[in-house]
Amino acid sequence: MMMTNQKEQSLLKDLKKEEKICAEKYARYAQMAADPQLQTLLQQIAKTEQGHLQTLTQMENGKVPSMSGASGGSSLPTSFTAAYGMGESDEKKQDGFLCNDLLATEKHASSLYNTCIFEFRDPTARQTLNHIQKEEQEHGKALYDYMTANGMYS
Repeated sequence: MMMTNQKEQSLLKDLKKEEKICAEKYARYAQMAADPQLQTLLQQIAKTEQGHLQTLTQMENGKVPSMSGASGGSSLPTSFTAAYGMGESDEKKQDGFLCNDLLATEKHASSLYNTCIFEFRDPTARQTLNHIQKEEQEHGKALYDYMTANGMYS
């Protein structure tokens, strides 16, 4: 049983709020995306974000799940087929907007985890937060890879 102080409880609340927004945003954006490849990616990430929220809820309740040997949820694609040419279609603009917004969200989430990792006393809690932060960075990398393949990142 992990005992948290007031500051750690406050940080967990902040992280949970961020993960709830991330999960909802990914799920909504998956429905809005024009490219089926992007829809699938966003659905996969939404599930992982929901898992992060569950992990943080467990931590808030004093249980720190061990992340050793955790696979990192569903494995994300490492390469994408270009769905859009070099032109600027409405669908490409829409999907590009979604990706840019999500990439900014991931940068913010990763930064928040970075701060929290230094604030927790429990070493297992720190490892768990570090594991989640690594997954957030992987989400950002997958978004970047998709955007690069589709001429959306400059």
